[in-house]
Amino acid sequence: MNCRELCDRFDDRLRIADYADIDASADGLQVGPEDTEVEHVAVAVDAAVETIERAREVDADLLVVHHGLFWGDGIDRVTGESYRRLAPLLADDLPLYAAHLPLDGHQDLGNAAGLADVLDLSNRAPFGELGEEYIGQRGRMPSMTVDELEERLATELDTGGQPIQTLDFGPEEISEVAIVTGSGTDWIEEAAAKGADALVTGEGKQAAYHRAKELDLTLVLAGHYATETFGVRALAGLAEEWGLETTFIDHPTGF
Repeated sequence: MNCRELCDRFDDRLRIADYADIDASADGLQVGPEDTEVEHVAVAVDAAVETIERAREVDADLLVVHHGLFWGDGIDRVTGESYRRLAPLLADDLPLYAAHLPLDGHQDLGNAAGLADVLDLSNRAPFGELGEEYIGQRGRMPSMTVDELEERLATELDTGGQPIQTLDFGPEEISEVAIVTGSGTDWIEEAAAKGADALVTGEGKQAAYHRAKELDLTLVLAGHYATETFGVRALAGLAEEWGLETTFIDHPTGF
């Protein structure tokens, strides 16, 4: 499949254009020739030296990531790590495609949707308002204690050997859950307002402790990387449906 056609399909399915004004990431095709033919797609959470090199090792024709290289701040110079990341892409004509917030919030393919599957959420609805879009999901899961929730996440997620962190300020039994993957503690107030017993996200901030405690909300920090592998895996599934070979490049950070 032509690279431009494949990227257009991803753009359309993820509604990339609808997030353009709210996402710092330059979503879409970030690097590479548009006219190359793609038979093998590698997917990874982060565009980093190691994931790029591993995509080259498996002879991928396109690397699809959640966290790309360009974040709307312009390019002043290409040196250091920027050079080390770009050089192999350019040397091999390896295109790089990135989808950030559109891949967090997609209600079927997104990171939050994948985590909701892990928790068996029903009665799902969009969550995590950002402008006119959403970057998360909420719903009802089979009632469980905080310990049981931690065990479910620890079993299902690749946390890089790090423990699940929980601020247990909510009810003893948790059923209503809100999810924003990655760094989602800015949505604590919305979670409480929507009647959630817990907000599940990746990483926390100092102020989140007091906000969660004062709102009687349990805050679960399951790891930024660990909560954001679902989206790129879902895109790999799409690519396979379209007749392409895929490879998931797993590189957990522990954060």
